[in-house]
Amino acid sequence: MNMMDSPKFRRKRTSATGSARPVSEPPDPVRPLDETAREAARKRDAAAEQARSEAEARRIAEAADKAKAREKAQEKLRRRAELEELARAEALRRVMAARARREAEARKAAERAEAEAALQAEKEAEERRIQAERADEERAAEARRKAAEEKAEAERLAEEEKRAEQVRLAEARAAEDAARRAEEERLARERAEATETVPPLALTGMVPVTEQPASAPASARAPQEPDPVDSAWARLAEMTVDKGHLDRNRIITASRDDPAHAAFDVLRTRLLQALHENGWRRVAITSPGKECGKTFTAANLAISLSRQENCRTLLLDLDMRRPSLHRILGVSDPGSLGDMLRGMTAPGDHLLRMGRNPVNAGRNIAFGLNGRPEAYASELLQDPRAESCLQRIEDEFDPDVVLIDLPPALSYDDVIAARPLFDGVLLVIGGGMTTEKEIAEVERRLGDGTPILGMILNKAEGTELDRYSY
Repeated sequence: MNMMDSPKFRRKRTSATGSARPVSEPPDPVRPLDETAREAARKRDAAAEQARSEAEARRIAEAADKAKAREKAQEKLRRRAELEELARAEALRRVMAARARREAEARKAAERAEAEAALQAEKEAEERRIQAERADEERAAEARRKAAEEKAEAERLAEEEKRAEQVRLAEARAAEDAARRAEEERLARERAEATETVPPLALTGMVPVTEQPASAPASARAPQEPDPVDSAWARLAEMTVDKGHLDRNRIITASRDDPAHAAFDVLRTRLLQALHENGWRRVAITSPGKECGKTFTAANLAISLSRQENCRTLLLDLDMRRPSLHRILGVSDPGSLGDMLRGMTAPGDHLLRMGRNPVNAGRNIAFGLNGRPEAYASELLQDPRAESCLQRIEDEFDPDVVLIDLPPALSYDDVIAARPLFDGVLLVIGGGMTTEKEIAEVERRLGDGTPILGMILNKAEGTELDRYSY
């Protein structure tokens, strides 16, 4: 039953004007008591049902409110999570952007540094190129100046040589006539003395200067045929040396006071072994550049070889542009070695044999010294007469070792020109002076067919030669 149809509500109904509306139906008659009770029960049941409905409605409303609250809370949490996620994404984006900016700045800085380094390298390379060009120009100017000086000097020497050549030719003709007469006289004497004995050549006659050799009585000589080689050596003019002069010129193998002389004795022994194994006798001594000590080495090695028993040694000064061996040995005017090579002077008239001396050097050594510079040294060394001269010396004097002092290999072409005149090379290296590039260039110029018998390190620092003294 509708609650609005109850009498309670019907009585209070009024019209819109405020007056009570008329009742369309007549009031119910008075009901009996049991019906009233039932009606009351129904009312109670309706009230209870209404209360339950209202409670259910309130519960539903409360549940809906709670659901809405939960939904709002969840929505709030979701929105908060979304905001936090957006915040994290924004923070990550900012971090990545900052990292990207830093990386870009680092790349730009590296590119700038690389560009600056490249620019600096280009500047340095340009400066080096300019310096190299300037140095090349200076070297070229210096080379031109030296070439001009050498040309002028060569022209002057050529003119002097031309004049001297004329004089020498005249002297040579006279000398040839005298030599021919002397040879005829010598042959006559040899034929006359064929029955006499020529004393054997003293290879190591270490006789003091003040001592005179005692001549053996004629009855003590055993009759024998004279050795032509010994006779040739005996006819050579003799020279002597001064001990003090040799010491001042660092010929340490003479007095043997310096322990370093033992190094030359070792070099002598190894050289003799190498020459014997290969059947060689001619040894050139040179260096890549000047002031390495090649002449110093040649002179000391020659004196050391002179003390070797049964070894005849010949030392030739073929550094004809700047001859110096005669000054080192103390010989004032040795003549012209060029005249001997040209065949204008006989080897027996030019070569000097070591005589009695105060340093006990062996007498089985001869020297071919030169006192006159040659302007065209390389041309003379390539002249067939030079080879003929050396062959004549070997035939006449039969030396076991021929040492040839040559100019520096990189200064002129003399060493290349003299290549057919020697069997092997001793290369003198200047400590602190000679470079590996220079040594390689010397080897290249000599070629693979030229044996290098050894490289001698001279002017070396930090050696301990004193501990080899005995």
